Amino acid sequence: MTDTLIEQADRLVAAGRVGDAAALLHAAGDSGDVDALFRLAAWQLIGDPLPRNVPAAYALLSRARMIGHVDAALMEIALTANGSAGPDDWTRALSLLTGAAGADPVAAEQLRLVRAMRLTTDGKPVTQPAPRPVSEQPHVRHFPALLTADECVHLARTADPLFEPASVLDPASGRRVRHPVRNADEAAIGPAREDLVVRAINLRIAAASGTDVAAGEPLTILRYGPGQQYRPHHDAIAGVANQRAWTMLVWLNDGYAGGETRFSPSGLTVKGRRGDGLLFRNLLPDGRPDPAAQHAGLPVTAGHKWMATRWIRQAPLDLWAS
Repeated sequence: MTDTLIEQADRLVAAGRVGDAAALLHAAGDSGDVDALFRLAAWQLIGDPLPRNVPAAYALLSRARMIGHVDAALMEIALTANGSAGPDDWTRALSLLTGAAGADPVAAEQLRLVRAMRLTTDGKPVTQPAPRPVSEQPHVRHFPALLTADECVHLARTADPLFEPASVLDPASGRRVRHPVRNADEAAIGPAREDLVVRAINLRIAAASGTDVAAGEPLTILRYGPGQQYRPHHDAIAGVANQRAWTMLVWLNDGYAGGETRFSPSGLTVKGRRGDGLLFRNLLPDGRPDPAAQHAGLPVTAGHKWMATRWIRQAPLDLWAS
């Protein structure tokens, strides 16, 4: 019956009757239908077909979690930890994850990984990641073993169902088109999917870079097959006031050939091992893009390369802003 009700709601939306669809799902949710609650929450997180309302979606997820919806529980945990619907609360998020782990193997695996980390009570690393200087111009720092092998696997698994060809918005047509300089597959782990393992990794990256975790864009996973590459580019974005000040790259696997990261102006070429991080500064002291930070991901010649990228802005940004 639930599937039929969801289908009815979707048909109403397709007919332009969004209000009727929402009323139908609200009525079902008030009767204890967890799938109806979850669909309403998803609509309000996405902002389509209902306006985006993250606090309202959070309340719906909480109701669905208390009835027993596993996916709602995991999403509520993510939003609790990153503060999307109020102050970030690692302690409560960890308590929710502990409760969910008893009945859900996905939550149990996340809890195992989190418990293996050395964290403070707010999810930050107990010790600061230690960098190794690589270059001053461009400003590049290497962080050996920033992530564990298990953490790398977790990021790859989290991203796997989200992958799509890298694309950009075509200003002429308003449509998504293939990325002109990157022909890999990409997956951004947004705030609704930022489980406690991903959140702790983002907090570790913030500690390593000396930045506010709220200044980071969603952690993006890139997958390159043979012949795929990221042509020379600069991570700074033209015309953006809150500029990308730093980039952290993390290698998620070994066992491939090619795929080095090369800073084009200097010829500096780097290839880390699984779990290593590479931090570089994109801006000059006056805030202008640093020409020396132009870089490329050279073509992979064999195997597949998996990378995590965290672009870090000068100031916090709202990841829910449309």
